[in-house]
Amino acid sequence: MSGGYRDFGDFLREHFTGKVQKISINAGFTCPNRDGTKGRGGCTYCNNVTFNPDYCNPVKSVAEQLEEGRRFFARKYPEMRYLAYFQAYTNTYGDIDHVCRLYDEALATPGVVGLVIGTRPDCMPDGLLGYLSSLRRKGTFVLVEYGVETWRNDTLRLINRCHTWEESADAITRTAAAGVLTGVHVIAGLPGEDGGDVAETARHLSQLPLDTVKLHQLQLIRGTRLAEQVERGELQVPRWTVDEYIDVCLGFISHLSPTIAIERFTSQSPDNMLISPRWGLKNYQFTALLHRAIVSRGVAQGDALQ
Repeated sequence: MSGGYRDFGDFLREHFTGKVQKISINAGFTCPNRDGTKGRGGCTYCNNVTFNPDYCNPVKSVAEQLEEGRRFFARKYPEMRYLAYFQAYTNTYGDIDHVCRLYDEALATPGVVGLVIGTRPDCMPDGLLGYLSSLRRKGTFVLVEYGVETWRNDTLRLINRCHTWEESADAITRTAAAGVLTGVHVIAGLPGEDGGDVAETARHLSQLPLDTVKLHQLQLIRGTRLAEQVERGELQVPRWTVDEYIDVCLGFISHLSPTIAIERFTSQSPDNMLISPRWGLKNYQFTALLHRAIVSRGVAQGDALQ
């Protein structure tokens, strides 16, 4: 552990020699929270356009998207190897045979050495988990990232997630038991939550068999239901300054088991879509400020759990 917490680079070095880079893919999946199976309209904060690179276009095959991404990175890093990152929407939702064929197509692409799969905790059938487990037994890197967001069920209902914390805990436990690397995604600053709730989410995560976690600030995005609710005064969300959000991150780190690698603390959306927070910082600039605060305050991952 360096810099007060176990970072994602530490985690990757345990699995690979040399550099690896994720390439995002839009494989044309939808979401049970959009098609009516679980809900309609999706999560209130969600707009997938904010995190899809230009080369991610579902009219292109998985192999075509990976090849375009590989060419982009290979200009600067010719020896780089790649993880196929199934990112947009729910990437385990669909006919199992079809889903497995997409994963196989990715793994057959030159330079691709593993899979990172973003999904919901209520969308991991045992049959698909068995397939992923078989890949792991063959030595393939497979990391499943579940959108957990928070441990609070009242918040999950408020943002229309249409799943519970108990479903998250079950999916994490089943995935880890199958020998598949397991990660989660958490959002800080959801309606009705404060920094203490974010720390409490970390404490609950620490009781589960997790490998990685992503944390980022809630971003109000134009055109989302949450942005409209906030504008009408129906809901309030924290309006943290950079320093205040650093305090939130320190609380999260302190309450998180030191065995879990932290991949990030912030995320960025296109400027023309972002309402708030508008900090004017790149992700690496925020991380540098956070590292200074960790050192100056003597924070260490998991120190509040002791």
